[in-house]
Amino acid sequence: MTFWFSFGLTLAIIAAHLLLRSLIHRSLMAIGHVRQVSETRVLYVEHVFHFLLGCATLMVLAGVWGLDFARLVVLASSFFAVLGVAMVAQWSILSNITASITIFFAFPYRIGDRIRIIDKDDSVTGVISEIGLFYVRIRDDNGDSVTYPANLILQKPVRKLEGKAPDEQPE
Repeated sequence: MTFWFSFGLTLAIIAAHLLLRSLIHRSLMAIGHVRQVSETRVLYVEHVFHFLLGCATLMVLAGVWGLDFARLVVLASSFFAVLGVAMVAQWSILSNITASITIFFAFPYRIGDRIRIIDKDDSVTGVISEIGLFYVRIRDDNGDSVTYPANLILQKPVRKLEGKAPDEQPE
């Protein structure tokens, strides 16, 4: 390939990347609006999608620039081996991020809903006050803040309760 052809193709790939970023942003904002999800939660999920899109774009650009894929595979396998060892030590971080994305698309509860997480040893009852990338924060009936890992909230039964917290009941 000539320099100018590679340069033009690179510009086209970057333009496509920017267009896809914009489409991802608009799509996730629309989903968040329909599901009445806070913009902060949408941005958490959006960052993950943008990271994946960036990795895919870099792989395509590597092909356009003529990188030898045999050498790239060796580099990538070495990188993923090191990353795999690191993830085994920190598997819960990846699990929580994945759970947070699942919660964004499929969680039937919202901030302000009163729930009970049913756990054999220690059930939690309260109002959801925040849903983050790694956790769900619940204000319990005593006014304490309970931080529950996102991956665990998908593994435990959750019951939506009607009514308000005891301190919000009319006297």
